[in-house]
Amino acid sequence: MTGDTARRAYTLLGADGRPYRSAVPGTLGGHRRTRLYGRLDCPSALRALARGHYAAHRVFFPDEATAVAAGYRPCARCLPRAYARWKAATRATGAGRESGSAS
Repeated sequence: MTGDTARRAYTLLGADGRPYRSAVPGTLGGHRRTRLYGRLDCPSALRALARGHYAAHRVFFPDEATAVAAGYRPCARCLPRAYARWKAATRATGAGRESGSAS
């Protein structure tokens, strides 16, 4: 494939939570309803996708900072260190909410 036929556009979420088109795929996936993000190879997310759930609510981010700015939290399964930091911060401030573990 060459020229315009080789180009692919990806839909990512920006820091404002709004979708935008990108020539570069996202590096992290997320779930719109549970507002969490994780690696694209997250075992929890892959299991949910295999069961036929989740795909309709899947979103993608260019990086972790954008996912956090959009109001998403890290997945406990595939990003345990980031999740532990998030959990400690939400305990300290009393903010945040628990949600599912699939990313």
